[in-house]
Amino acid sequence: MDTHAVHLALAALVGASVVAVSAYYMHRKTLAQLLEFARTVEREADAGGSDAESPPAHAKKRRGSSRKRRNGGYRRGSASLPDVTAISGGFDGDEKRNGPVHVEGIPAGLPRLHTLREGKSSQSGSFKRSLLRPTSPKSPVASASAFESVEGSDDEDNMTDKVKLDTTYLHANGTVGPEGKIPFETLPNHVNANGEQMAITPSMIRSHSVSGDLHGVQPDPIAADILRKEPEHETFTRLRITPLEAPSPDEIEAYVVLQECLEMRKRYVFREAVAPWDKEVISDPSTPKPNPDPFLYIPEGNSDHYFEMQDGVIRVYPDRDAKEELFPVADATTFFTDLHHLLRVIAAGNIRTLCHHRLNLLEQKFNLHLMLNADREFLAQKSAPHRDFYNVRKVDTHVHHSACMNQKHLLRFIKSKLRKEPDEVVIFRDGTYLTLEEVFKSLDLSGYDLNVDLLDVHADKSTFHRFDKFNLKYNPCGQSRLREIFLKQDNLIQDLAASKYQMAEYRISIYGRKQSEWDQLASWIVNNDLYSENVVWLIQLPRLYNVYKEMGIVTSFQNMLDNIFIPLFEVTVNPDSHPQLHVFLKQVVGLDLVDDESKPERRPTKHMPTPEQWTNVFNPAFSYYVYYCYANLYTLNKLRESKGMTTIKFRPHSGEAGDIDHLAATFLTAHNIAHGINLKKSPVLQYLYYLAQIGLAMSPLSNNSLFLDYHRNPFPMFFLRGLNVSLSTDDPLQIHLTKEPLVEEYSIAASVWKLSSCDLCEIARNSVYQSGFSHALKSHWIGKEYYKSGPRGNDIQRTNVPHIRLEFRDTIWREEMQQVYLGKAIIPEVVDK
Repeated sequence: MDTHAVHLALAALVGASVVAVSAYYMHRKTLAQLLEFARTVEREADAGGSDAESPPAHAKKRRGSSRKRRNGGYRRGSASLPDVTAISGGFDGDEKRNGPVHVEGIPAGLPRLHTLREGKSSQSGSFKRSLLRPTSPKSPVASASAFESVEGSDDEDNMTDKVKLDTTYLHANGTVGPEGKIPFETLPNHVNANGEQMAITPSMIRSHSVSGDLHGVQPDPIAADILRKEPEHETFTRLRITPLEAPSPDEIEAYVVLQECLEMRKRYVFREAVAPWDKEVISDPSTPKPNPDPFLYIPEGNSDHYFEMQDGVIRVYPDRDAKEELFPVADATTFFTDLHHLLRVIAAGNIRTLCHHRLNLLEQKFNLHLMLNADREFLAQKSAPHRDFYNVRKVDTHVHHSACMNQKHLLRFIKSKLRKEPDEVVIFRDGTYLTLEEVFKSLDLSGYDLNVDLLDVHADKSTFHRFDKFNLKYNPCGQSRLREIFLKQDNLIQDLAASKYQMAEYRISIYGRKQSEWDQLASWIVNNDLYSENVVWLIQLPRLYNVYKEMGIVTSFQNMLDNIFIPLFEVTVNPDSHPQLHVFLKQVVGLDLVDDESKPERRPTKHMPTPEQWTNVFNPAFSYYVYYCYANLYTLNKLRESKGMTTIKFRPHSGEAGDIDHLAATFLTAHNIAHGINLKKSPVLQYLYYLAQIGLAMSPLSNNSLFLDYHRNPFPMFFLRGLNVSLSTDDPLQIHLTKEPLVEEYSIAASVWKLSSCDLCEIARNSVYQSGFSHALKSHWIGKEYYKSGPRGNDIQRTNVPHIRLEFRDTIWREEMQQVYLGKAIIPEVVDK
């Protein structure tokens, strides 16, 4: 056993010795090859630049202190390394065996390797540096190890002044070129994917300094992009997924049905005959001049139009004797028939499966786009001067005027009024006019007693799935009279605490109890001079017919429609009849329907009672309200457009809770909707809303207080899939805590869902698109050609949204439209009017 062990030990010793000697000679051979390669490169460089200045003598002497030249080679001063100049013949033989090593063999896109010039070495006493030293892709200076100091390095003088950059345009479409190569691999340098020659201009690569050289090193192109002054159309990796086979007969049938649904919507939704950008051409999108007198009334005279209410819809005729109406609209039977057809489509299993797959594919496409291009989007944003998330235009597309301030702001306003104007008459109650001080005495309250907790206007966990309790939060201190004094528009206070957060579209109520409500609202707006270039108005109609019926205010649903729409037609035909209402309507951009959608209701049938026949105490279904509001508004818009007046879009609350029927009805009739979270329950409707690009003004914090926990909100999923979504506040008084509730909404969404700066700016841009602000303001806020689809309508210097993102969104949407229309889609070059 002992002899055997000794033999094994000797064998191991001999084997280790052989391996060590072999490694030693291989190491020497490798060093010899590298040094010979370096000498060859230096000789070629010296031959090409013989007229270059030679270094001073003292520099040569200093640099030669740590290395010595022998026979044209480098001799290291360290005794721990072999004398590589003593090796002969190894390099040539190895070169013949392995083939020559080419300098240009470095893959395209990587920086060239930089070598020391002949006769130069590192300073004495410093660490030995590698002969081949690349530049770092993250820094414009040469990379160094953790133990080296870049400052004072002699190697900086030896870096080449020019770096060849490959600007090949990448186009990844999932296919391969000839001989199995990816298409962009077959392109020569400076040729794009379309085969066009690309000239390298100074604007494509900018340096960090005037001389184009920083410490003798050409700056890295990525770092240079960050500091460029003018943003350009960035190149990026495009996605194109081509189906392997044609759609199956079942899929074709489903696509045809989806086509019918989209065409059905086109028949209903009101579109202006002449687009705003055709009416008013903006040559200079500078800041529009503010209107010095927005409430100036200029008499316009009466027209000969005659209108009358028939079966709940106002019909307009050229004059009293005419028999043919000017602006026919689909009747109720047709609408409810189409609605039931759409509901059958939504329930079809094969269509649900197809839409679910398409939506998942949209989501994965966006995730892949971010994996490939997120860094380029970030660099493009850095290139946009001045702009960032904080100074791009954001519109609060869904905020109720009675809750547009936060609770602290309301508290300060109430205390200020109590201190400065206690004797002002503020309310008429029980046949008596009461002053503000008398109201608070009757409540046994003083200004000192008030605090935020006593106001009790903030939503808490007690309001979840309790819309009735949420509405009670509108009553400060639980008192409805304080709501009437401070939060209603028809109060007796001749002042307004206006707190503007970015741009806003305030929703203010018309109840339909009496026709004089319109004149009261217009008088309140005009007399208090409530005008701002950053604010427009929407009229919200609470669906409270059953309440008014029980109170005896109305006798039928027809009474509500008369009170809401007849004054609007009167002022349109004859502005002199309601002059204040006429000037106020110039600032009204939308009509909204509001109330608790979670209340149970019966689905309307194809043959419903007319509004005049609806005399029972039950509230009509949501879609019943939708049709009669839509039909009257459609006729009103046609009449106002024919007279050159502003139009009003239909933008109701829908899909916050309740049945999916609500979203089906608004798909046919609405321009935009508020909320829409129930779209997650119907893949077919969600896909249709995506294809039609219907705006969704979503309020995740509001939903969190009422119907849906924040982490379950579908907003991030909708955004990934490409739906037209924006963020809004809904009710800052009940929900938000800061002075800027809209920014609070954005910041919480960004933190919880990890939204990037590019995502936030895209959402902000969507909010301007969805808003009802004028063409001139939109041109100034997001670009003078904002109405064009894709990157052609984008101005990154105003929106801070990279062209990359918008081109991706537009390309994917066009592909989906072609998929649905089986390659025969006719897609306009501009967005919807």
